[in-house]
Amino acid sequence: MKIKDHFLTQEEFEVVETEIPGVLRTTPLPDNLDKYYESKDYISHHQDSGTLKEKLYKFLQGFNLNYKRNILAKELFLHAKVLDYGCGAGEFLKYIEDDFTTFGIEPNQSAQNAATKKLSKTKIIVDLNTIEDESLDAITLWHVFEHIENQQHILDEFYKKLKTNGLLIIAVPNHSSFDAKHYGKFWAAYDVPRHVFHFSKSGMEKLMNNENWNLKKIKPLHLDAFYISMLSEKYKKSPLFWIKGMIYGAISNFKAIKSGEFSSLIYVVEKK
Repeated sequence: MKIKDHFLTQEEFEVVETEIPGVLRTTPLPDNLDKYYESKDYISHHQDSGTLKEKLYKFLQGFNLNYKRNILAKELFLHAKVLDYGCGAGEFLKYIEDDFTTFGIEPNQSAQNAATKKLSKTKIIVDLNTIEDESLDAITLWHVFEHIENQQHILDEFYKKLKTNGLLIIAVPNHSSFDAKHYGKFWAAYDVPRHVFHFSKSGMEKLMNNENWNLKKIKPLHLDAFYISMLSEKYKKSPLFWIKGMIYGAISNFKAIKSGEFSSLIYVVEKK
């Protein structure tokens, strides 16, 4: 399937099957991916603007942050060591740093600077190798895993850094969801070429159940269906895109109650 970079450049890319059924890859991948993140509107790195849109985003973000923290709280003890890989501007780390011993890695310099200013107890590091092997209780990746090109290598690195029975918590969009099928090439969560890989629920299950990892549970991210649907409607240049997005986001979540195919899913994976 051919898909445009609707967010920034309008360039066209192709999404193709990989050797793992349900896992897709963006091709051709540009040599310099960094330039595709260079926008003040890129949600992971922007700063508080004071606009109504930004205030609404921050309000809803609070629900998501609490939801994510509760997942950690149910699985880990107080002050467990947690690394947020691709921590962006540090919102999640700020939310959990009083409860856990926290570390963050963020390659984007402006986001890293914002995180450093925001966080008081978290240690921001630049290299995974600075963390001692078998020292972490959990590693989180909130909509980061799909951006990583050398995925098997990074999974091997995470495996080394986690304690036995340590947790790898990965949130990614689900291209088998209703909203993904409904919007097709306009589905905002394809986000080519920034999203190098694209996962179905079955694809992630195949990837994360092997001799190294045990997939413990899968949790939905309910709000993602609304945000992604609204953005997809915007890419289609729909009038009143936010109303249509709310409607189709609600439909997607309703259908997923039975199928489990939510717009975005969190995979809680245990190191064997």
